[in-house]
Amino acid sequence: MLEPQSTALFLLLMVAFGCLVVWAVVAKQAVFRLLAACLAFVPAMLFGVVAVNKYYGYYETWSAVVADFTNGGVQNIPRVPAAGPGSGQAFDHLLGSTVNVQQAAQSGAVIGLVVNGSGLAKRIVRDVVVYLPPQYFQKQYAGYRFPVIELIHGQPGQPEDWLAALDVQTTLQQLVAAHRADPVVLVMPNVNGNRTNSLQCLNQVGGPADETYVATNVPNFVAARVRVEPPGRRWGIAGYSEGGYCTANLALRHPRRYGFAGVLSGYFRPLDSRVEYRHIFKNVDPFHGNVTLREKNSPADILRRLPAGSHIPEFWIGASRPRQDIKDAVMFVALLRKQDPATPMLLTANGVHNAVAWRSMITPMLEWMTPRLAQATVAQGCNGCVTPFGTASGKMIPSSRGALTPAGWAASQARIPAHAQRTAGAKLPAAPGAGRLPDRVPLATG
Repeated sequence: MLEPQSTALFLLLMVAFGCLVVWAVVAKQAVFRLLAACLAFVPAMLFGVVAVNKYYGYYETWSAVVADFTNGGVQNIPRVPAAGPGSGQAFDHLLGSTVNVQQAAQSGAVIGLVVNGSGLAKRIVRDVVVYLPPQYFQKQYAGYRFPVIELIHGQPGQPEDWLAALDVQTTLQQLVAAHRADPVVLVMPNVNGNRTNSLQCLNQVGGPADETYVATNVPNFVAARVRVEPPGRRWGIAGYSEGGYCTANLALRHPRRYGFAGVLSGYFRPLDSRVEYRHIFKNVDPFHGNVTLREKNSPADILRRLPAGSHIPEFWIGASRPRQDIKDAVMFVALLRKQDPATPMLLTANGVHNAVAWRSMITPMLEWMTPRLAQATVAQGCNGCVTPFGTASGKMIPSSRGALTPAGWAASQARIPAHAQRTAGAKLPAAPGAGRLPDRVPLATG
């Protein structure tokens, strides 16, 4: 009843504050008046804290608060040493010595990696959080390379917000258990360096090359070590708020590295970046006045310039209040549907521009994206694949472009060697993924 966002908690704090104020007024001795006045600051301060929490929709339960501020939270994510490129078995061995494999086979595992940038981003060294689903540790999946969703946080924010505030790992696990989603690996890079910067996943002129780091360095690093698919059709990308802009921009600028994109309350033209310079934060133009660069990093402008039928990732778009978020989403979907008329859009009245709204979008986004990633994993004849779990019912993914027909599916299966469809001596796992693929996202509009 008295959860962090409950009305009862607000009323209790108001009553406590009022009682202490009355005590401070009626107390006859000065020492008690002073004590009551000092104590009144406690409920007043807590009221401000819970008001901010309610506005941003960060913590919904006390268990989430405790988890985030204790050793049980994401603050103490175990780091796994990085094996050399191409050493998947070595990495799995290091992973086994870092996490409890038996427990991870039941609930999955969250680990941390240190990823060094290269090329334009050679000066960037940041932590990347990775969620490995329970199936990653189960024997029947030993020969399966998992598809990936790269999750981009907002600003202010950090990768752990996907776990602490949005609880994406629990949602994914529950959806897979209910046969409404397929197991995927979640990769959560730090896209700003710290909670206060706002770099928008751009290669800043004269500054950090975040686009290179997020779209190239991180996927290459993870794919070279973790048992996942290489960047391409079997990688998705999703983000909320500023991360939604990152998602749209990176997906359109790197259409060969991502097959699917999910935008949650994003925007579609770059803003000024917010960077720290000698302990002072400044808003700066990331392109230093270069209009051409700005247009090339404006997803709406990119779509307007594309010829019909151009290859782009498939998009899922979600938005909620405020009105501008919905207006931007409707505009962007109209442009997307010129390339793919089947582009889904979800408009929700839950929350405003906060975690409440984004939590409500995560479930339908995962239901839409993960089966398509699983299907793409086998449809492209990847090495070491098994039958996609999201197609257990035999239904194909409806799409206006690149749709898999039953004949096309049979042909794709014929191209996959028998040993790639099933690990020797291993049985196919009972379909844990989405046994159905809806024709459209629930509550989709337009």
